[in-house]
Amino acid sequence: MLRIDNLVKTYAGDKARSRKKPAEGPATVFAVHDVSFEVKEGELFTLLGPSGCGKTTTLRSIAGLERPDSGTIAVGDRVMFSSGNGRTVNLPANQRGLGMVFQSYAIWPHMTVFDNVAFPLQVRKRSERPSKKEIEERVTRVLETMELSQQIGRQATKLSGGQQQRLALARALVIQPPLLLLDEPLSNLDAKLRESLRYELKRLQRELGITSVYVTHDQVEALALSTHIAVMQSGKVVQLGKPREVYESPANKFVAEFIGTSNFIPGTVGSRQGDQHVVETTNGTLYLDSAASLGAGDEVVVSIRPEAVDVSRESRPGTANEWHGTVVTRAFLGDAVDHVVAVGKHEIRARTNPEVSIEPGSQVYLQLDPSKISLVPVN
Repeated sequence: MLRIDNLVKTYAGDKARSRKKPAEGPATVFAVHDVSFEVKEGELFTLLGPSGCGKTTTLRSIAGLERPDSGTIAVGDRVMFSSGNGRTVNLPANQRGLGMVFQSYAIWPHMTVFDNVAFPLQVRKRSERPSKKEIEERVTRVLETMELSQQIGRQATKLSGGQQQRLALARALVIQPPLLLLDEPLSNLDAKLRESLRYELKRLQRELGITSVYVTHDQVEALALSTHIAVMQSGKVVQLGKPREVYESPANKFVAEFIGTSNFIPGTVGSRQGDQHVVETTNGTLYLDSAASLGAGDEVVVSIRPEAVDVSRESRPGTANEWHGTVVTRAFLGDAVDHVVAVGKHEIRARTNPEVSIEPGSQVYLQLDPSKISLVPVN
């Protein structure tokens, strides 16, 4: 459906200035650096990363709101942008036929709900404009899908924040786009409403089969919504995979830190047999399963999610990975309890069910599940 090949977008930036030396002029800053990925029909593909990583620039390039320096953007059989071989294709945004939902709703305040949704159809060229009857049918149908049919005659600004965001979605969907682009559409909503609309958006996407590209810095949102996730850092895609793959097998320390919470422990691979690794750390030996291409002697960082750490007051003989430590602090989170346990020079965070709550100062044993420990290279 969507194919991005070797996309590059640069900006001119100022070089560092010095009191002893005048400025040397602009330097090239890569906003998007050789980005490639493919989105299949019916998928919700998420670009995830911190501010300034290039995710919004990539989305705006797909929409036609930014002009890349080079690369290819194609939706189905239509090439939206291509630069190379002495020939450049760059379709204007209004000719791409893509739907887009912005962070700031961007609805027309002087129009009714109906008029906001009908507007993209009404301003089309006469040869492409649907009949008045068809416009009414399409607007009514999409407002019913968004559960806004009761608000059809109201002024758009009199809707709640959640309703305005659904209105923005309705306006994007009414043109029946081959691809829907969403730029942090839920970030302006409060936490409870954001969670509610997150699941509503996922339901709609699956029911309607809309191919979507979603931009967010919220890792929980990305994990909950996505078919596939591309994690971006400094203009590059550093890991691409399904949500569970990205969470459980981060490609590097940046991904492990950015997505969820992890305990990081440096170590050295002692031996390897197939996917089974023995890693030596300052706290003792760890036995784990990992598909990482690492061999004996390689320096690594062991990544352990808090939910993969079991805490008990008693030792469990025969456990593959068991460390002894002291509870430093604990925090009740409602559906879980976080314990911070000092083990040697490190503090390990363990997340347990709320029935397990061990007071600070207690001696405990940590059991680390070999199948839920990740290895990431030092570099």
